[in-house]
Amino acid sequence: MKFSSGYFYGNTLKNYSTVGLKLSETTYASALRLSAHSHEAAYFCYVLQGNFTETYGRRLSRSCRPSALIFHPADETHSDYFHTDARCFNIQMNNHWIERVREDADVINMPAEFYDRRLSLLAARLHREFREYDDFSPLVIEGLTLEMIAEVSRHSSRKAEFHPPRWLIQVRDLLKDEFRANLSLFELAESVGVHEAHLSREFRRFYRSTVGEYVRQLRIEFACRELSSSESSLVEIALATGFTDQSHFGKTFKKIIGVSPAAYRKTTLCRGVS
Repeated sequence: MKFSSGYFYGNTLKNYSTVGLKLSETTYASALRLSAHSHEAAYFCYVLQGNFTETYGRRLSRSCRPSALIFHPADETHSDYFHTDARCFNIQMNNHWIERVREDADVINMPAEFYDRRLSLLAARLHREFREYDDFSPLVIEGLTLEMIAEVSRHSSRKAEFHPPRWLIQVRDLLKDEFRANLSLFELAESVGVHEAHLSREFRRFYRSTVGEYVRQLRIEFACRELSSSESSLVEIALATGFTDQSHFGKTFKKIIGVSPAAYRKTTLCRGVS
């Protein structure tokens, strides 16, 4: 499914259009699952609140949390699962606007996510201008959007010089397949023929988390799916997810998602009935 410019899933709280730009603030309910879709225009999504997982490309996924800035090129296909209630600020740019900018500089054209303080501040300023609109806002909004595009293009240009080595992609794929297992760094490193210290350093460099943090996120995402779609007990889900006991599972789940597993299940069941 492809959405026309300015249209998004979710509940739209407010929207605004100016020449070449369409801005909107949208909310999404906990446990909402959005099927694969695309947008005819490129856009930035700035996560204001909540946590969700986005899947795109071939087996690629990103964990979206507050202050993340995500770039979606035109026609990129992606799907989403919302672990909590979420709120997003979307800045969509039509093709003419993008091409006008591209005349002066190389502009990002690949899916990307950023957790950079400078970019977060720019997006927050843009959102504030959107919320507190006045006669000068069109000029301010255009200027901030241009600055944001320049900054993310600069980041992407730097990243383009470095691609994850094949062995590191193999490790990531292995973790996705075997996230329930308690694999050690030594075992992972040995499976691809590198030193564990090198693996640890390169994994954080390319995936912006430690191996342990990455596995923890995969387990919690799996647990969310089980809580909302199965009748298994919390103990059974804890063990199936790879945790040693229900207590450890509950503490970890609440730390990442913000509510206990029982409260999360209750919320998703209530939404399913309504």
